[in-house]
Amino acid sequence: MLKVEIRRPRTGDIKELNSFFKLVITYTFIKEGLGEKLDDIYDEIKVKEKYLKSDFESNGEKRYFLIALDGDKIIGSIEYGPASDLICNCTNNAFKELIEIGTVFVHPYYQKMGIGNLLLNKMYYTLQSRGIEEFCLDCGYISSQKIWKKKFGEPNYLLQDYWGKGYDHMIWRIKISDLVLG
Repeated sequence: MLKVEIRRPRTGDIKELNSFFKLVITYTFIKEGLGEKLDDIYDEIKVKEKYLKSDFESNGEKRYFLIALDGDKIIGSIEYGPASDLICNCTNNAFKELIEIGTVFVHPYYQKMGIGNLLLNKMYYTLQSRGIEEFCLDCGYISSQKIWKKKFGEPNYLLQDYWGKGYDHMIWRIKISDLVLG
């Protein structure tokens, strides 16, 4: 049985977390059939590194990460922060005041083992304890969209072919009170 610890990242985790971002993002792009989009992969990795840096610089006030560990190995991540420019632009600023949950990554060898759900549940409680009642989430990865649709229903915004033919972008607005926090 896997024993997973979920906690805030420490400065000693930064190097491993940045490597983890690179691994998961590259793996996901390849799995989605987008492995040749090297600039996009690089940009996505840099954004996640910037978000992590913002968490440390603001002591969790601007961005707030949680990580999942199996022993001392990072196997998952999740964060929240201000809604991205993409979300704001695509929703005509309707979600501008919401926080966004993102960087929901699980190591490829640990996927489909409940790690993502553990991270989400811990994040829901974190948001609730901070008085945050709703959040937004967006996704352009086809495989992840299936998970989010199963979990949250149809998206509030469906941007067809946003990333190219057959590659939609989806944005959800979710009330924490609508989630089962069992």
